[in-house]
Formats: sequence, C-alpha cells, structure tokens
Amino acid sequence: MNIRFVETFLSVVDHGSLVEAARRLGLTPAAVAQRMAALENEVGVRLLMRSGRVVVPAEAGVAALGPARKLCQDAHALRASATSGTSSGELRLGAIATALTGIIPELFTPLLARYPQITTRILPGISGDLYRRVVEGDLDAAIVVRPQFAMPKGLEWRLLRSEPLILIAPGTASGRDPQSLLATEPFIRYDRNFWGGKLADRYLAQTGITLRERFELDALDAIAVMVDRGLGVSVVPDWAPPWPAGLSLAKLPLPAKNLAREIGLIWVRSSPVIRLLHAFLEVYDEHFARQAELAT
Repeated sequence: MNIRFVETFLSVVDHGSLVEAARRLGLTPAAVAQRMAALENEVGVRLLMRSGRVVVPAEAGVAALGPARKLCQDAHALRASATSGTSSGELRLGAIATALTGIIPELFTPLLARYPQITTRILPGISGDLYRRVVEGDLDAAIVVRPQFAMPKGLEWRLLRSEPLILIAPGTASGRDPQSLLATEPFIRYDRNFWGGKLADRYLAQTGITLRERFELDALDAIAVMVDRGLGVSVVPDWAPPWPAGLSLAKLPLPAKNLAREIGLIWVRSSPVIRLLHAFLEVYDEHFARQAELAT
C-alpha cells in the first residue's frame, strides 16, 4: 500500500475538499482524485463521499481513519529511525503565513546548503490547526504563534522572534497619536479566531476606546493593503518582512510593552526526528545572529 496515497486520503478528510488537499500537498486536483481512486481500488471499498459542497469519509472511511493515521505515523517513525544517526531524512513542518514568507526562505538556504540530505514537507496553516497536528503526530514541528494557554509537558517550545503590536495607518498619519487614530478612524480588525488576533483584541479591550469597526480579516497582507487605501487603521503584530510592496504605511508603536506576538517552533519532546529539529535550530541561531550583527 502506497503511504503517500494514505496521506492524501487523510488530507482530503482533514480539509473536506480534493482541491484544498491538492493545494496543501502541492498536487493537482486530478492527481489527488487518481490517488484516491487507486487507494479505494486497492482496499476494495469506498472511502470518501460528497456531502453538499464538502467531501467527507464514507462509513468505511470513518473506520479507516484511526488505522490510517497510525500507519502514516509508523511509516514516518520507521524512516526517521533508519536515519537517526545522521542529520538526514524527512521533516514535516507546518508554518503560519508570515513564517512562510519571513522565516523559512531566509533559513532554508543555509539549512539545505549545510544539510542537503534533509527533505522537508511544508504545510501552511493557522496556529491552532498546526498545533493540533503536531500534538496528533501529523507534523513533526510547526512555526506558530505561542499559545495563550499552558502547553502539555510533552511539548517543546522555542521562541524564534517576538513581534510587538503596532498600529498601522496610511502614510499621511505618520507622527500622529495612535490612541487618537483608534478613536477617530474606521477600524480594520485582525480576526479574533487567530491567536495573534486574540492578542490584539486583548490590547484593544484594555484601551477602553469605542471602535468604529469596518472589517474583520484573517489575512495580514490584506489588512495592510486596505489601510494603505485609506479604508481604516489596524492593530497588528510587526510581522517579519516582506510586507506587501508599494504601500505607504505609518507604523506607530503602541504602549503595550507586555503584548507581543511570539513566533516559535513547537514539537513533541520525544520526536523521532529530533536530530533534524536540532539542525534546524542550530542553523536558525547562526543565521539570524549573523543578520543581527550586520544590522548593527
């Protein structure tokens, strides 16, 4: 049985869509459909069915979910054990959107130059979903926003960067008081379903300012573009560049010294690919220490 096909089945179930599973796996929807057809033909039962606009597991698919997840985890652990004495093998890494653009491209050039034998599968997502997938063993590690709750003792956390909350406004507002802007300008809210959005919401609640809310969005890039177009102001973390090009924004500091979005790596302490994770962090420390030296 092809493990990749089983992983594809799990991805379709997790995301409820062949199209979304294809996007996450870097495949075409047709390739995902072919994999599912081949897997169903091999096991001899229907695993998926359509329910309205989403794809859900059929009765046999529901029964197969647990064994399928264990099969994939065992296969990954076997591959990791075979290369446990070297910094080689496959690393299944989740990452939030700003880490995909601001951390991973910077890091993976020196990482792969030093350890060309490492292969990486990168899964984009939001912090809550990626955290869950690390806990369940679907991912080896993830770059996420630090949870606002106590993590289990079996998890490890390593801070990678701290991003203070700032107010962004059109460039013409440079030098103005951020509290005054919050009180007078339309407000574009960072989605409170996101861990970073919850942090911004906590700051806003402390101010006691009555906001004139216009939008609530889950994409930081989109918020920045809307602010540039004069549609409002927003409280966001000062995320790792690049920011969208060609924008004229005023980034105003906020009196919130203890409120910052912490971005870090999370993994299971007993991970079978711990050597790969140590290699990742080793290169991160060296690369960004060098960047800091160049900036001073």
